[in-house]
Amino acid sequence: QVQLVESGGGLAQAGGSLRLSCAASGTIFGMSVMSWYRQAPGKQREFVAAVATGGITDYASSVKGRFTISRDNAKNTVYLQMGSLNPEDTAVYYCRVVIRAADHWGQGTQVTVSS
Repeated sequence: QVQLVESGGGLAQAGGSLRLSCAASGTIFGMSVMSWYRQAPGKQREFVAAVATGGITDYASSVKGRFTISRDNAKNTVYLQMGSLNPEDTAVYYCRVVIRAADHWGQGTQVTVSS
């Protein structure tokens, strides 16, 4: 079993920042890519950012330059530092981890940005 525990969501003002965390535990041998997705009300879930085991990162164009993804392999944790937030960033943010080619998702954490 794999457990993904997300934290750090909440309410922020436009221009502000938040930091999300996602800690993986359980049968996580072979964990590779760790990433974040988000889903806004009435919209499909979309990719936000990803980080590979070696630290190579990828970002959606909508967050590039504002968000930073990182991981601590010793803690099996992935982080998403979000800055210059705007109301369009309001969504439920989900952590996704690939373990031996299988997808695992967190329960989601709400991020709300007020104007």
